[in-house]
Formats: sequence, structure tokens, C-alpha cells
Amino acid sequence: MDHGRGVTQLSPYASDPAQSRGREFPLEGSIARAPRSAFQRDRDRIVHSISFRRLRHKTQVFIAPDGDHYRVRLTHSLEVAQIGRVIARSLGLDEDLTEALCLAHDIGHPPFGHAGEDALDAALQARGGFDHNAHALRTLMRLDSPYIEHEGLNLSWEVLEGLAKHNGPLGMVNWALAELDAAFPLALQTWPSLEAQVAALADDIAYDNHDIDDGLRAGFLNLDELLTLPFVADQWRAIEQRFPNAPRDRKLRELVRSQIGLMVNDVIGETAARARGMASVAEVRGAGRATAAFSGTLADEERALKRFMYDKLYHHPQQIQTAERARAVTAGLFAAYAQQPELMVESWECCLPDEEPQASRHIADYIAGMTDRFAISEYARIYGKTPEGLSNV
Repeated sequence: MDHGRGVTQLSPYASDPAQSRGREFPLEGSIARAPRSAFQRDRDRIVHSISFRRLRHKTQVFIAPDGDHYRVRLTHSLEVAQIGRVIARSLGLDEDLTEALCLAHDIGHPPFGHAGEDALDAALQARGGFDHNAHALRTLMRLDSPYIEHEGLNLSWEVLEGLAKHNGPLGMVNWALAELDAAFPLALQTWPSLEAQVAALADDIAYDNHDIDDGLRAGFLNLDELLTLPFVADQWRAIEQRFPNAPRDRKLRELVRSQIGLMVNDVIGETAARARGMASVAEVRGAGRATAAFSGTLADEERALKRFMYDKLYHHPQQIQTAERARAVTAGLFAAYAQQPELMVESWECCLPDEEPQASRHIADYIAGMTDRFAISEYARIYGKTPEGLSNV
């Protein structure tokens, strides 16, 4: 059975694991492996899953980076979890639920990040498309199945709800999420828990700032251009005044830490103000707006930072060229498996459905689970040549 979470006092608007809406497949009679709350068990299942381990070789910003110091999906997810726990603790939220959401939020990404996602979406255009967020739910609820009694990891409703709509209520949903919601309804039209909203903001804070670190390291970002943003320039001036003789590389890392601290404190203050007077998580879900948020001023500055990062880093000409090559590799894999399913490993080839759209979706599931390096090696095995230009750092 699931046990309580210990002595930590939860806020009235926090998610209480003792009041969880349960799991798709009930756990009555299951073996209790250590005293854990429902959300602690969820976090542990995620950490021990194959899909989580694969994140160590999946693209964050740079595709198949050669350098050991660049972030990948795994290191990014760990950094998001660290930020999320700090915010959750300050607000009296359930830290385990927040951490589980942070750790799992990128599990649905295919190899090569958004480039791979675009290729799979195009390949499934006539079959309902591909969306990495919906695929995260599909992976956790159906594909990653280490247990004898049921499909998937059988996570609690609160984790699945938070992953499905961490950015807010959903209107149109693709086929994957629609199928899962029909099997285990996730109330897609309401706001999610505060833990899910915090996890989404922790993701923004982490990649806004850590991508600056990686972009500067790779030479794609220029500090002088970055300092045209008043928000960043203010932090940099304070650092130079405090540490005038420090090495430049250390001041750059201090800049990243300073910005993260400022953004975390802003979220804590703004969210506490918005949540004041709320007596339950039901009020959070029915609030009609985000409860966890940046303040108005910082929200504007964060949007400006994102625009800068898209212009200077994510849409850098070299990044675009590398992404085009990655899309071609992903599309080539899909075409090969569609024409010759026996090229897939036996455990996937033997289960290929006979009819569409299930067959194409099965092939996309197979590719989406690949790491960057496995996708590259598979392409080389099938086409007899290793794709070039897939690492630009």
C-alpha cells in the first residue's frame, strides 16, 4: 500500500498523496517495497525506467554533442527537478510529485529533439501526427512496461494529469492523448495541480539559463549581444561590481546562477500571492488561470530572453543545417522500416500491426524510443554510410 509522505506540512492547495485519485490499474494486494507515498513511488518508477535512462543520449540543444560538458535530456531533466523541488518546498507543495513531473517531462522526445519530432510528425501526417508531449504519456502508460500485472508504469492520476496539461487546459488533442484519456480520463479542460504548474516553470527557468551556458560555451552566443537584454545586463553589472577581478568564465557561470535565483524567487513570490486564500487543489484546478507564474515584469523579460535565444541559438544557421540532416536521418529510418519491417529488432518487428494507422504508429514508437547514437548507428547499418554533420559542437 502507499504510505504517507512524512512530517512535512503541506499547504492547503497542495496535492496530497493520501488523497490521490488512484491509478489506471489498482494496486490492491501488491507488495509494499519500502514505506513510500503514492508520489514517491511514481518518482521511483520513473527513475528506474528504461525510457528515463535513454535520456542520457538524447538531444537537448546540440545534436549528438561530442563534448562531455554539454547538456542532454537527462542532465536537463535533473536540473529541472532540482529547481522544481526548491520552489515546491518554499510553497509547501508535494516535492515528490513535483520531482516526478520534472523528471518525466521530456521522456516523449524522440532522437534529435525537435528535428526528430518534426520528421515523425511529417511521416505520420496522414496517421494523426506525432507530438512529444502526448508520446510521453504513451510511453509511460503503454510502451515502457516492466511489470507483469499491467501495461506501462501505472503512475498515479496526478502525475499523468500534470504531464498531459502542465502548460494549462487543452482543447484539441492528438490521437495518442485522446486514446489514453478515453482509457483513464485526465480532466484535460481544467488547470493542473500547482505541482505541475511549478514543474513547467522550472523547465522554463532551467533551459532559459542553462542553454545560455551551453550556447556561450559552443560560441553560438555572444555575450555583448546577450547584454542588450536589460534583464541580463543588470545581473552582469552586479557580478562585475562584486567580482571585478574574477576570471570571465567564472563570471559567466555566476551570471547563470544569478538569473536562476532571481527567477525562482520571483515565481515563489508571485505564486504565493496568487494562491493566497486557496483552500484546496480543486480551487487551483478551477481558478480559470495559472496560479504558478512569473510576475508581470519578469514574464515580459523572460519572453524577450526566449525570443533572443530562438533568434541567436535555436535558429542559428548551423543549428538549422544540423536539424535538416537529423530530420533526413529520422525520415530515412521510418521509410526503411515501413518498407522492410524485418529491419527492426525482433521484439518490435514481431508485434507490427497488420493495418493502418496502427502499423505506422508502431514504427514511430520504435524510432521515438531511440537515442541519438542508436538512430545514427541504425541508419549506418541500413544505408551503409554514417550520416555526416550531425554534431555541430
